[in-house]
Amino acid sequence: MKSIHIMILVAVTTVRMYRKALCTHAFISSSSITTKSQRSAYKVAFGSGLSKYRTSSSYLYSTVSDSNEEKARILFLGTPDVAATCLQKIVEESKKDGSPFDVVGVVTQPPKRRKRRGKEVPSPVGIAAEELNIPVLCPEKAKDPDFLTDLEENFKPDLCITAAYGQYLPKRFLAVPKFGTLNIHPSLLPRWRGASPVQRSLEAGDNPVGVTVLFTVSKMDAGPIVRQKTENIDENDDATKLLPFLFDVGTESLLDVIPDVLSGKVTMDNALKQDEELVADANMIDSSEGELRVCKDSARACHNKIRGFSMWPGTFLYFRIGDDEDYEPMKVKVIESKVVGEAGSADVTDDIELGPNKKDGLRVVCGDGSVLELLKVQPATRKAMDAKSFVNGLRGERLRWIKMDEESDE
Repeated sequence: MKSIHIMILVAVTTVRMYRKALCTHAFISSSSITTKSQRSAYKVAFGSGLSKYRTSSSYLYSTVSDSNEEKARILFLGTPDVAATCLQKIVEESKKDGSPFDVVGVVTQPPKRRKRRGKEVPSPVGIAAEELNIPVLCPEKAKDPDFLTDLEENFKPDLCITAAYGQYLPKRFLAVPKFGTLNIHPSLLPRWRGASPVQRSLEAGDNPVGVTVLFTVSKMDAGPIVRQKTENIDENDDATKLLPFLFDVGTESLLDVIPDVLSGKVTMDNALKQDEELVADANMIDSSEGELRVCKDSARACHNKIRGFSMWPGTFLYFRIGDDEDYEPMKVKVIESKVVGEAGSADVTDDIELGPNKKDGLRVVCGDGSVLELLKVQPATRKAMDAKSFVNGLRGERLRWIKMDEESDE
């Protein structure tokens, strides 16, 4: 009897050890594996040995069961919240009767510290994958040899899907899935290829906007188009609202085309080639771009920048309070705005005043005589507030916008 109890204890302990190994290494970076013991632990969490360790009813950290081995194997790559929502919808679709695919793994950026001495926090996609019991890989770089070998020898995806992953995919990676790699890109390609498509399209005042599902090739966002959806938007819609909306639309488009891709009906060869003459680059945004140049830009251009940069880096103006020229200017973030007058509708002035109606905001006259109304602002070190609350804090002092760097406007 004692020996039976010992055997049971050993079995339970073994299962707990493998559970702990899986959870501990769910977000391990393959490039950080240097010792033999670390490499062994990496294989326990992500390698082919995973399917050997079962609970009474299911694989540990695996979505693959004996009943669906014939399904196509999909590997998902993504990082932020919008990609996590995309992953959840794809997994939900994979669980429906008759689904031709299964999500067998997730690749995301390594965990990062949100504070200098804080704990490392997994990406939103990493957290979602853990909740869905899907194996997670977090290579520092997608070109990492151990990571690529693991894909080739263990995960063996038939199709890869990327949604805001945030890393360049090397040719060796692209050669792994036999049906290729599909990407959800929130713009109407070939317009706005690059890191900031939604921000740049809003900054440019595009309407309609849209989302594209395309095959991934070595050149960024240059692959043939599988599906494209156009959407009309409101003139006040900003990136905070538009980005998740476009990824939702893109995910639905993706799910529509997956069966045709897996059946071979849609391929890299017969998908729509992009017109290189229509390419516009969505370059990464620099924080210095956030300053509103009301002296030279129109109210519409400033409003579009406020919309486009709502998530990051935000937009700002410098205000001078009172008539004292020695008073240190105040940096004020502009959170919400609207255009209330086009070019020539007002006399140019640097004075800023509330509009005549009860709910009006702060009215800024731009260099061409157009009028931008600031509805919600945030002074440095203060919380965001509506325009009237900001003015109430001035106690009747004069308010003007100023240029901080004369040379930058030349």
